[in-house]
Amino acid sequence: MPDKIVFVLSEYYLDFVNSHIDILNLKVSQRGTSISLIPASCLVTVLNSSQASFESLQTAYRQTLFITDDPECFSFLSKKGLYAIALYHQHNKNQSFPGALYAVEDIFQLEYRSYVEAYERLAGIPWDILETPRLIVRESTLSDIPDFYRIYRTPSVTDYMEPLFDDPKEEAAYLEAYIKQVYGFYGFGIWTVILKETGQIIGRAGLNIREGYDLPELGFVIETNWQNQGLAFEVCDAILTYAKKELALTKLQAFVKEDNLASRHLLKKLGFSYHRDVLEKGREYQLYTITLLS
Repeated sequence: MPDKIVFVLSEYYLDFVNSHIDILNLKVSQRGTSISLIPASCLVTVLNSSQASFESLQTAYRQTLFITDDPECFSFLSKKGLYAIALYHQHNKNQSFPGALYAVEDIFQLEYRSYVEAYERLAGIPWDILETPRLIVRESTLSDIPDFYRIYRTPSVTDYMEPLFDDPKEEAAYLEAYIKQVYGFYGFGIWTVILKETGQIIGRAGLNIREGYDLPELGFVIETNWQNQGLAFEVCDAILTYAKKELALTKLQAFVKEDNLASRHLLKKLGFSYHRDVLEKGREYQLYTITLLS
């Protein structure tokens, strides 16, 4: 999480935020993160006046999240490799913040978690998604790839799932793009499943978007050595709850081969129902769906 949130603000909004600073402190400072306000007119001068190198600036502000309503300041912070998000209000709503991954409007309505998630996304820190009694689910990282190859090398896994790239470098390039484009855009994806007791990666599970279909799709794979212990049900059941409560999703789909009896049984146990047969990339599947009841 960030240890400091710095608001870099225009003169008008600086006074407004300062007069309501207690609201921000109540949500943020109690979590161990400090808040500071800087006039936008001073930011460039202050940082440019220091003799700090590009690398030392990044080190000094590695755990800082900047929030600014000034496009020039946003551009400056971004070029320095610092983590910044755009802030819109009635006086700058027609301005543009090129390159901004995140933009907010009412900072007084933001929960602390929103600041943390924005910071982690900008800093390339994987989000922790959920925990179950035996498992931890988090976003995947490039360092997970050797474990993925170990999990996927068993024919019983690749018989029912698309294999990884033959070249680990290609898999790394694919995962790097996936992290930026899928996690960053949808806020969900296929995640890494970790055994809580040992920290060992034992599978992957999560939600994905299949081209040509409207519904998010549940996907999962558990390493052969850890199958038949209820772990697939444990993680998938938690993901369904997460999809309903955190993502506000109301319906999901899942694809399964007809002869994959174990996965078909699991889907039915989770509450999925058979919908129809489909042909995808020359392979026949059964399409299951579930409505997430409130």
